[in-house]
Amino acid sequence: MANTRGKSFIGRFGVHIAVLIFVAIWTIPTLGILVTSLRDKDQITVSGWWTALTSSTQTVAGRLPGASAQVERDGTFVIEGNIFESGSGQVGAFGTRVQAPTQYAAGETAELNDGVTMQLNEDGSFVLTSPQAFEGDRGQRVYYSVLQPPSFTTENYNTVLFSEGIGRSFLNSLTVTVPATVIPILIAAFAAYALAWMRFPGRALLIAAIIGLLVVPLQMSLIPLLKLYNGVGAFFGVPAKTYLGIWLAHTGFGLPFAIYLLRSYIAGLPREIMESARIDGASDFEIFVKIVLPLSFPVLASFAIFQFLWVWNDLLVAMVFLGSGSDQLVLTGKLNALLGSRGGDWEILATSAFVTIIVPLIVFFSLQRYFVRGLLAGSVKGG
Repeated sequence: MANTRGKSFIGRFGVHIAVLIFVAIWTIPTLGILVTSLRDKDQITVSGWWTALTSSTQTVAGRLPGASAQVERDGTFVIEGNIFESGSGQVGAFGTRVQAPTQYAAGETAELNDGVTMQLNEDGSFVLTSPQAFEGDRGQRVYYSVLQPPSFTTENYNTVLFSEGIGRSFLNSLTVTVPATVIPILIAAFAAYALAWMRFPGRALLIAAIIGLLVVPLQMSLIPLLKLYNGVGAFFGVPAKTYLGIWLAHTGFGLPFAIYLLRSYIAGLPREIMESARIDGASDFEIFVKIVLPLSFPVLASFAIFQFLWVWNDLLVAMVFLGSGSDQLVLTGKLNALLGSRGGDWEILATSAFVTIIVPLIVFFSLQRYFVRGLLAGSVKGG
């Protein structure tokens, strides 16, 4: 008994460790996206999100004032000032060439050409001296590293959430996602019950075909499905690029996995319940509605999470079946258009990514208590 208990304890401990690892793998990137979306864009480019609470060093390029700012002192021409407009900051090092932007330490005197010297102090104050008068309005080029304190802002969210068309694209995504999640569940539930408990010719062949469809790549079937839809739509006078088309597309792509998952669960329900209901005179439809559906809610919720996440985050199917017009663009498409040629704007990219996962997070945490139970319950047959 001790060995059994020991194995049981070790098994439970191992499961807990595995769960913690998976939670960390899922949570850490999400936390990184959230922190990055709230950071100042200049700090994002020079340090990682894990340094958000510490000061960061940033190299800045600028120019000192030109000849109009010089004064003469004892035969020496001097230009003085402060490189910080706000008057606050901390310089770590400086230089006059882009190849060596931190050649001199703050407070050190740099010897330039023609007897010109430059001194840049930690507080940003500088002194530029020359034995001859400075000429030209373009001042001396200077590079310096600045120690920046942590900086957070909501400006990134203002840019993303209040850009033109975001509200409409959000509603478009909901219009696509909700029906494209409900329709496959309805069809798959009927099909799963029939394949699990009803006997008819070709049943095994249908099950094999459904399993085979699980490995069909989306990219391979997308264009043939579009041509088929356009052909049928033209015959019946249905216009292309409608919500109906994308609902049917997502339904077709989601049905094989939905039927496979639901059938595995429904087939594991106790046979005695079905037989008792048949003895009491219940039809297959009554058994399905009154017994199977209530008992199958965990697996239905599990598939709903999968399908909702897939459809909500989809861009390819939406662009092909719905189009890219301003009144048809889904949220992922709108955020992609917002980035445009500014792919290097990490603050916009991180903010857009976090905005897109808010709704899936709400759905997941609402149904998460059914998630694992629905996935695992079908693996063990009922008594």
